[in-house]
Amino acid sequence: MPVKLHVNQHVIRANIHADEHEAPLRIISKGRSTPAFNIEILDKAGNVVGKVVYSPDKPLKCGARVWIEAHDARPA
Repeated sequence: MPVKLHVNQHVIRANIHADEHEAPLRIISKGRSTPAFNIEILDKAGNVVGKVVYSPDKPLKCGARVWIEAHDARPA
């Protein structure tokens, strides 16, 4: 069963305006929804191949507060 990673932009905006730190990421799998601040993406062997990063205090130069970091990437 596939795992879905959800980014809730409304929570990100609320965190900015209210100076709160609610988890804006969700891991949705097998009918469960688990909140997260950062998510590691694993291969079948359990090795980390990427991460979803939420960094409200140190955004990227472009202003992004959530991004994906991967060890290797290519167009699909």
